[in-house]
Amino acid sequence: MERIKKMTLSIVTVIVVILAGVYSYLISGDNLEEKEVSWIIEIPIAHRGLDNGSIPENSMAAFRNAIEKGYTIELDVQFTKDKELIVFHDDDLSRLTNDNRKVKDVNYQELKNLKLENTDEKIPTLKEVVEMVDNQVPLIIEIKDGEDIIGLSEKTYNIMKNYKGRYAIQSFNPFILEWFKNNASEVIRGQLSGTFREDVESLKFYEKFVLKNLLLNFKSKPNFIAYELDGVNNLSVKLLKGRNYPIISWTIENEEDMKKAYESTDNIIFDNILP
Repeated sequence: MERIKKMTLSIVTVIVVILAGVYSYLISGDNLEEKEVSWIIEIPIAHRGLDNGSIPENSMAAFRNAIEKGYTIELDVQFTKDKELIVFHDDDLSRLTNDNRKVKDVNYQELKNLKLENTDEKIPTLKEVVEMVDNQVPLIIEIKDGEDIIGLSEKTYNIMKNYKGRYAIQSFNPFILEWFKNNASEVIRGQLSGTFREDVESLKFYEKFVLKNLLLNFKSKPNFIAYELDGVNNLSVKLLKGRNYPIISWTIENEEDMKKAYESTDNIIFDNILP
């Protein structure tokens, strides 16, 4: 019996070691030299620019405000119907423009005349934003998921490839990061993730599990992780932090969360406060 116990223990140990190795492989990313990512962890990141009650998110005014305060700018990009790359977060236009159409169903010539939150601010293109920012502060570009992620990735890169300033891309979709890994590996890549507690109709439960636990990192090989603050104690996140991958927490909206974020992560994407 003692021999059986020892054999069983040995088999279990081997299985655990194998599983640990597979898990480690799945969540592994690509480390960068510290000098390459220092700005990612040193400068707080303004969520969709530095907006407030009179300045709309993802607007030129919000980006100018962030530049004035010296913050890194986080922004969102997606396609219009005619494949113009615009800076806009939501899938539909209703929240910010009172237009009930989806962004993907509207051509840019129509969309560019819409006003953001009853101000004089309009929806900018990525090209317009990049020309205005001109490396005054770094940029983190979130590429939204969509029907044409290859075209979206290519267009983003074509706009950014000659940009001389500091920038990185990030996305919830690991296959967008994989495109950059395979076609533009010089671009710093960040994997966005979180708890996925809110109902995301487009995702099955197992897809949420995979994304929440960063199990497609072996495909996207991210250089940093941007994770929802409530989930930063996730085992995968903690293991990556232990391997010196920068961890950014989002979205920080009050002093209490900011303190918690700086205790457990390297930097913050913030809104409604000034770090």
